[in-house]
Amino acid sequence: MPDGAEPAPEELRALARELARRTGHLLTEHRRAVADDVTVARTKSSGTDVVTAADEAAERLLRDLLAEHRPDDGVLGEEEGVTAGTSGLTWVLDPLDGTVNYLYGLPAYAVSVAVARGDDPASWTVLAGAVHDAAHGGTFSAALGGGADLDGQPLRVSGCTRLEQCLLSTGFSYRSEVRAEQGALLAHLLPRVRDVRRGGSAALDLCAVAAGRLDAHMERGLNPWDHAAAGLVVTEAGGLVHGPDGGPASDALVVAGSPGVVPALERLLAEAAAATGARAAGSVGA
Repeated sequence: MPDGAEPAPEELRALARELARRTGHLLTEHRRAVADDVTVARTKSSGTDVVTAADEAAERLLRDLLAEHRPDDGVLGEEEGVTAGTSGLTWVLDPLDGTVNYLYGLPAYAVSVAVARGDDPASWTVLAGAVHDAAHGGTFSAALGGGADLDGQPLRVSGCTRLEQCLLSTGFSYRSEVRAEQGALLAHLLPRVRDVRRGGSAALDLCAVAAGRLDAHMERGLNPWDHAAAGLVVTEAGGLVHGPDGGPASDALVVAGSPGVVPALERLLAEAAAATGARAAGSVGA
């Protein structure tokens, strides 16, 4: 590769996988060492929105590894924010997605690592990403134009086309006033879909969509690090990932799923929002 040239997406995918797996090992070893005494280091948006010592240690490891392998790239991490780079690439890190699950010993937490061309989530192009299911050991990954896989096995979204057969996942806000609104919307949605799941890790839920284990996922309040890697896994597995009005995914809304169900789900969200007086069609998950 010529000096200064952008690495191929497959090369970036390989690095993302390595970083996610090494960090996942740190998380599982830490969890094993502390057993049921996980330390809450601080809180963020509310008293229930916790950050553990493991979140902070995992991001430090990711940043150290990137400083070794890609020192000129920018970094956007959940815990430490933005570090500018000079290469035109930005690594997008969620060192521990599913922190509350991790805190309680529930086996649904992940490390999410993506790399994008550009530094603005509204306009960047995600080139590669990996989501390591730390509790179970599997690694979902994707490269732009190169497909998506789980430990080398190709992924494909489900063929679901009917909402009444749609197994849907979502997430909830840490703010009580938003949760009340979400509950009203769910009451409208539940009779119209097969069922709803809430796993506690948006990255793993999105990867489950890519694997055909879920038909769709919708959530409001996600940050770029929550969906940058997993969103690429979904699209490279043949799915759609939309934001409000069919635009790019954003904190206002992420809707992901098979092409046969996403448009109908978006219409149902709009109908549910109108029926319940919710602020926006994206108010189901956060």
